[in-house]
Amino acid sequence: MPYETRNPIPEPRSPIPMPFSWTDFEDIALALIEAYPDLDPLDVNFTDLRQMVRDLDGFEPVPGQKPNEQILEAIQVAWQEEKDDLDDQETGPRKFPADDEEDEGLDYEPTNPYRT
Repeated sequence: MPYETRNPIPEPRSPIPMPFSWTDFEDIALALIEAYPDLDPLDVNFTDLRQMVRDLDGFEPVPGQKPNEQILEAIQVAWQEEKDDLDDQETGPRKFPADDEEDEGLDYEPTNPYRT
């Protein structure tokens, strides 16, 4: 009889397709997570991010395609979202105070200073 586990073994992530270029945001984000697992994406400035992407294995820019601020911002957002997704898988979704049903802030009514 084959060995059965209580928890299914997760499938490995699909390998990042090679090569990828500036507009392959998700592929770049996954490669950045592998290369810089402890780095906060929002702490990286665009100049450093541009160089980090260029240094990734499998990165081959399309001739004539230059990274502008919008592309770098999209990479940074994708990187942060992928990192958040991985963190949620490891620790469960984050809970915010507004998620509590017993939040004391629900009874708050602002005072109107102009009411007489």
